[in-house]
Amino acid sequence: MKPITTTAELAAFCNELQGEPFVAVDTEFMRETTYWPKLCLIQVASPTHEAVIDPLADDIDLEPLLAVMRDERILKVFHAARQDVEIFNNLKAMPKPLFDTQVAGMAAGFGEQIAYDALVRQMLRIELDKSSRFTDWARRPLTEAQLSYALADVTHLAKLFPILRERLETSGRLAWVEEEMTAISDPAAYDVDPEKAWRRLRPRKTQAKYLAVFKAVAAWRERTAQNRDQPRGRILKDEAIDELATQAPTSLEALNNLRGVPKGFGGSKFGPDLLAAIKAALADPEGYAPVVDKPGPPPPQNAGAVVELLKVLLKARAEEAGVASKLIATVSDLEKIAADDNAATPALAGWRRDAFGADALKIKRGELALVLDGAKVRVVEVRRAPKAN
Repeated sequence: MKPITTTAELAAFCNELQGEPFVAVDTEFMRETTYWPKLCLIQVASPTHEAVIDPLADDIDLEPLLAVMRDERILKVFHAARQDVEIFNNLKAMPKPLFDTQVAGMAAGFGEQIAYDALVRQMLRIELDKSSRFTDWARRPLTEAQLSYALADVTHLAKLFPILRERLETSGRLAWVEEEMTAISDPAAYDVDPEKAWRRLRPRKTQAKYLAVFKAVAAWRERTAQNRDQPRGRILKDEAIDELATQAPTSLEALNNLRGVPKGFGGSKFGPDLLAAIKAALADPEGYAPVVDKPGPPPPQNAGAVVELLKVLLKARAEEAGVASKLIATVSDLEKIAADDNAATPALAGWRRDAFGADALKIKRGELALVLDGAKVRVVEVRRAPKAN
């Protein structure tokens, strides 16, 4: 098997994809020691064409393939799409429209976050060869076995996708998956603006001074990691950001006294740069501090019991629908519902409200009850006795 290594070959292949209803796409990348994922291989298969593309080749420009990713007439099919989508988004080619077979598998009753090989096994009755699973995809040349292993990730995907989609259409759940795809293809989900880096973390306090330093340190770490192409954690651990925001050091000595900061950090080239970012934030903490959501109403005294009740309801409703419970609601969603009937949570909106959220509120109001029927939990309506005249 010969991978595509030139722009001319890639353009010819992409021309063959025009008019196809969908293409299955997968990537191989490395990012253990980098901030930016290093794209090493791209696999593409349509109902009639397939290829492995070498993005590390000297004479290749990926623009013909990126044009396909942007072409909204062709559906792009991935499995566990987020990291692949992140790569194409970084290349200014957000894949639209897209379909994630892992999410679809959850909606179709294949369990939570089903792996690709398990989906292939269950749907196509094919056992995948895993001998090349731990390949260093950045090394060249790749063997025939490695290339065949990589291509299988999309050739099987192209076969199972139509079957999976038909299953969802028959069950009336295709719209559920399409709703999820909107979130996956939202560029905001992949925004790496350093000034927004604090949003991925959890500030523990709401004072302006704390939040200003928290945001400044998170932005400094993000910017430094991007510029040096190193993982965030190698620059500064998450827990150190909270300590820096709490202590707000303004001298190298104070910086070195913090437990969360690596030994000798103040004496490195990082120290003065980080202190400058902290001092700039402290110059106007009210103006620089981010706006965070105000804490919601205090949870009721029985919130813990309500959450446990909602967990049982969620499991029952998910089993009845043949859907992975994690797709419907998370523990965080249940905690929010337990505390507030109007909580801003996906579980109380769209198809999730129909599948679970509305019943969750009824359970809280005592309008539904959970009954153990043998080994199965049933949800029943509570009949209230009429009020006496």
